Amino acid sequence: MARAKAVRHGLPPGRRTRRRLGQSVEDHPALQAIWDVVAQIPRGKVTTYGAVAQAAGLPGRARQVGYALRHAPDDLPWYRVLGAGGKIVFPPGSRGYVEQIRRLSSEGVKVEGGRIERTALFDPSHD
Repeated sequence: MARAKAVRHGLPPGRRTRRRLGQSVEDHPALQAIWDVVAQIPRGKVTTYGAVAQAAGLPGRARQVGYALRHAPDDLPWYRVLGAGGKIVFPPGSRGYVEQIRRLSSEGVKVEGGRIERTALFDPSHD
């Protein structure tokens, strides 16, 4: 279905949501709000895409959080954001999956079977 939508919009598959980000961050207040929330996640803690969206004032926009993280500044701790239930969203064995586990482990977050322990979950709306 995604392919049909992409073709209908005249863009190649997988490219229909890409935008040019050559403008300043001020031109993208939603992205800045998301980045601000992610920057506040403490070392050794994680949260979910949905919780970040909620805390950024964008309830129900978890996918926009993923988009924002793909275009985030290099020093933003993107690896502290996980899917629902504390699950790594990258395919097992992929470069992103391995890198996220490496970074989380270096902060003392235990990852087993692609999931983190519930004790590491952080609610950014109640910091």
